[in-house]
Order: sequence, then structure tokens, then C-alpha cells
Amino acid sequence: MTETADAGFHPGELAVQGEAGVRREAARLESMLEPVELTYGLAGFLAGQNFLALTGRDDAGRLWTSPLAGTPGFLEVRSGRELAVHAGIGEGDPLHGIAARQKVGTTAVDFARRRRVRINGLLTAAADDLLVVEVEQAYGNCPQFIQQRLLDPARNEPEAVGGLRRGGELGPDDLALIRSADTFFLGTAHPERGADASHRGGPPGFVRIDERGLWWPDYLGNNMFNSLGNLAVSPAAALLFLDFTTGATLHLSGTARVEWGEVGRPGDDGHDGRIVRFELGRFVTACCLPVREVAYRPYPRNPPLTDER
Repeated sequence: MTETADAGFHPGELAVQGEAGVRREAARLESMLEPVELTYGLAGFLAGQNFLALTGRDDAGRLWTSPLAGTPGFLEVRSGRELAVHAGIGEGDPLHGIAARQKVGTTAVDFARRRRVRINGLLTAAADDLLVVEVEQAYGNCPQFIQQRLLDPARNEPEAVGGLRRGGELGPDDLALIRSADTFFLGTAHPERGADASHRGGPPGFVRIDERGLWWPDYLGNNMFNSLGNLAVSPAAALLFLDFTTGATLHLSGTARVEWGEVGRPGDDGHDGRIVRFELGRFVTACCLPVREVAYRPYPRNPPLTDER
């Protein structure tokens, strides 16, 4: 077992909490970041899931976020501190062949029941069909902004990696996927604490594209600011967009920063003055997510878009 993980909020998280004026509220949740055992409740939740997002680094040290999926049971709690993921990262995915002995961040999402759990720790083993994480943090997040989806295993064999593209400039189909997205995953990392994978959701169109790149409003949440706190220390960021009906995936790697401004200005859908801007470094399109959406219902309290008309 590794040494005890760092506990408590790091300076980046504290700085963002202070800027947002929620340090007192966040302090009540700080114990969630302490090292934990994967209890019976968490183990039961994970055993029933078919989707996991993972943030890690490729051989060049670039940060990416990738999807892992399978039938319920593909996430196995082997002990109170060990999670086995019985799935491989597909060929063409930027994290295919990920190296062990690095810290990774994961989020398991139950889209049907709008539940999610974040599990962060050390990747101790990485093979074609098995990843093992020695858990350092595990805690649930609220159900806000999770669109309700019923996902089933793909009925056909995954397509060959013929649609694989890599580059530094997005094409029309990539931009269309981003503009229509109601869900994406945000990967960030702290130099010592490790990586984090965070769910982001909203109405279609909540991720905007302009001449400066991508940006989205930051909605009110649990006040912990794990992702934005990481960005305050290190700007490395990874975005994962998914087409749940076709199985296509779009991975973006670059940098991101928080912009603070007037509350209620155009685009401030969360009415908290925060937006996050992302600058693209590299992208990868890959195929295919081995689950497909068979039923869908949007989150009933998605904030309306507030762009100028």
C-alpha cells in the first residue's frame, strides 16, 4: 500500500473557495477528501455500473480523459483500497497503453439514476483488459446536471479504428458535437495530489465556441472546487465529449483557466460570475464507446442559456 494520501484542501482549492466566498461551506466537506475504505455501499454501487471516466497522462506527459465501459461487474472492489477495472482502453484512444505507477482520477456515473462517485488514486497495474487503482480518495457527488440516460452494451461489434484522427485544429463535425453536447468530462491534475475526472452537464449548447476557443459557465455545486482548484495550480486540462448514440468520442487536451466577471453577464448561465476557458493543444477522435443510449431524459433543472440574442 502507498503512503497515506494528502488530506484536506490544497492551496488552489482554498484560493478558489475564497474568491467564490464559500470557504466556510466548503470546510464542512473537507473530511470527504481523507483516505477512505471502499465500504459495502460504495462497492455495491460500483458493481452495478457500466461507465467510468478516467484521467491520466500519456507517454509524453500530456493529460487526457478517456471512457471505460462494460457490463455491470466490470468495476470490482477487491479490497477496501483496491479497485479493479476489467476493461481496456481502446486502440486509438490517447490513453491506450497507459503506463502504471501514475496517479489517476476516475468518476463512475450511473446515468439512469443520476448518481456519481469519484475515485482517485495510484494506477498500480495496466494491461490490455485490466487496470488496477490503489484508492486514495472516494466520495460521492450530487446528482445535479446529470442527464438521465439508459445505456446498453453496443449490439454490434465496435467499428475498426478507421475514423481515428489526431491533430491541433478541430473540424466541422468536431465543432458540431461540442455545440450539441449536454455532457462532457473535465480532467485536471495537481502536481503532487494527482489527477481528477469531473462530470459536467447542462443544456445542449452550454459549451460555447468563439474566436478564443471553448468556454462554458461553471454552475453552483458542492463548493469544494476540486477541478477549478487544480486549474489554479496547474492549467493542464483534458475534455472528453461523447456521442452516446453512435459511440464516437472526442478527446481534447490543452489548458484551461477560470475567468471571474460580472454576475449575470451574457453566458453566465450559473449566475455566479464564473466561466472556464479552454485552449486546445491536441485532439483525438476515437471509436467506439461500447455502450449506446437507448433512452434519454434531460435534467429537469438545467439552467437556460443566457447568451445575447
